[in-house]
Amino acid sequence: MSAPKENRRLARVQAVQQIYGCEMRGVLAPRTAETDAGDFPDTAGIPFTRELVGSTLDRLNEIDRLLESALQNWDLRRLGAVDRAILRVAVAELLTRQDIPAAVTINEAIEIARSLASTESARFANGVLDRVRQEIGRDARGVS
Repeated sequence: MSAPKENRRLARVQAVQQIYGCEMRGVLAPRTAETDAGDFPDTAGIPFTRELVGSTLDRLNEIDRLLESALQNWDLRRLGAVDRAILRVAVAELLTRQDIPAAVTINEAIEIARSLASTESARFANGVLDRVRQEIGRDARGVS
C-alpha cells in the first residue's frame, strides 16, 4: 500500500495523534478479533494513516517490549504520552514497512518529534529508534 510522499508525513502525524488519543481515552490496547472497529477513531481517510494505526495497535505488546529494551535507564511509562505515541508509530512502521528504508522512518519520527514535542525529544527518539532498528535487524539505508 503506497501513499504519495507528500501525504506520508501528514499520515504519520495523524497516526501519532490517533495513538495519543487512544491512550488518553484509555482505549489503547492491541486489537483482537473481538475488538469493535468503532472503539477506535476515524483516521482522516488516509490509507497510510489507517495502516500505521492498525499496525501499532495490532503489535502494541511487541512494540512496547522493543521500546522497553531500547530505552536505556528509562521506563516507557515515564515518557511523555506524545513521545510514546511517536515512538510506537515509528516502531510499527519499522516492523511492517520493509519497503521504506529505516533511515526514512527514523528521520520522519525525528521531524515529527521536533514539531509536536521538542528538540530534546527528537534527539531521544533518534537514539531509541536506532537501537530498535538494530534489534530487529533492519539496515538503516536498505530495505532489509
